[in-house]
Amino acid sequence: MSTASPLRNVHGTAIVAGTTGLMFVGPSGIGKSSMAFACLSQARRLGLYAALIGDDQVFISVAGGHVIAHRPPAIAGLMEFRGTGIGTVESLPYAILHSVIDVVDPLECERLPTENAHFFVNEEVSLPLVRMARTTTEPLSLLATFIPQLARQTSYAGL
Repeated sequence: MSTASPLRNVHGTAIVAGTTGLMFVGPSGIGKSSMAFACLSQARRLGLYAALIGDDQVFISVAGGHVIAHRPPAIAGLMEFRGTGIGTVESLPYAILHSVIDVVDPLECERLPTENAHFFVNEEVSLPLVRMARTTTEPLSLLATFIPQLARQTSYAGL
């Protein structure tokens, strides 16, 4: 796949839930993979398509006005579960991203995040940034309340 911009390496985990591309970012050990896997599992229980793009390392680029997440071929379908090991999950080589989720420790962040926060891919392109506590037990449900495209695909629309 040719891209209009160079690839940027991001320490994160990217997935597709339904038709919504999500990338989880945050410091090492915060729970990015766990949150992403919980979203994949929840999406499947709702009957939505769900797949991993890349875990721990995601390449992003801009093409045709879209932000595209790519996985490194060496980690295709592999997801690390801290303390358990590396498992294999359904995956895609690339997909369009729609939102970025900043996984945070609820004891170490301000109570309310900045409104209309964005994750900047480059100087001209950004994605909406949603902050989510690593202790969230139903992450896809929570994200559907903040991401309209995801809400339209789930039964959480209108909450």
